[in-house]
Amino acid sequence: MKAHHLGHVVFYVKDLQQSLAFYRDLVGFQEIGKIFGGKAAALTSGRTHHELLLIEVGDAPAPPTGRRRGFYHVGIKVGDSLEELRKAKEELDQAGVVISGMSDHTVSQSLYLYDPDGNEVEIYVDSHAVDWKQNPEAVLSPIKPLNL
Repeated sequence: MKAHHLGHVVFYVKDLQQSLAFYRDLVGFQEIGKIFGGKAAALTSGRTHHELLLIEVGDAPAPPTGRRRGFYHVGIKVGDSLEELRKAKEELDQAGVVISGMSDHTVSQSLYLYDPDGNEVEIYVDSHAVDWKQNPEAVLSPIKPLNL
């Protein structure tokens, strides 16, 4: 067996409309439709039938904070240039979303933030300055601060 790509991520969310406002309206995924009596929504970037499924569970316990086993974050590519990342940061700032970190990973540059349910989200662009396929060690480069 050989994985082709990560197909989709499913999040249990407290409030579907609040999560759609984040992932659809702010981050820019397209809503495909709702299922489970309107309590779940499938979203896509256009790469495949759906990359994100949001399922409303109401006041179920939120994920624990801090380091723990299990889910850490999801990365969402928003372009191929620092200018596109700057534009994404401006949109997040205008929406009042707190950026918790910014990093230069050599092969990509990233913003870190939290969705309405406290899940960490990485918004990133790939760097064309480094070809990680020709130089796989670049993926393990030390993380540097990013100033936008």
